[in-house]
Amino acid sequence: MRHVIIVLGLLFVLVGCTQETQNKISRSVQNWTGVNGVLEVYAGNKLVKRFLAIDKLSTAVSTTDDTARPYRFGYGVLDENMNMRVDRNEQKVYFEFSDYSTSYIFYTYPE
Repeated sequence: MRHVIIVLGLLFVLVGCTQETQNKISRSVQNWTGVNGVLEVYAGNKLVKRFLAIDKLSTAVSTTDDTARPYRFGYGVLDENMNMRVDRNEQKVYFEFSDYSTSYIFYTYPE
């Protein structure tokens, strides 16, 4: 009975939250559980890079004033042979990409 009351209480709290608050809660759950995403980078119509097993993409934030930076970053496995599988020789790397019109992606080079 106690568990039912707790669950009902949580439901009432969630229903009373704004959409933004519900989105933040959802992102927090995804950050905890992971989403196992794929990021593909194109130059025109050509696929040039692929990252696998990405837990999440984050928006960079200024260290001085909580202002969002114009790029996103994350960690994922660089799919060097682009076969959509994490192979034994492929490593997890850090990457970031810009919100600006200049097309670039930065990533650590696996050794």
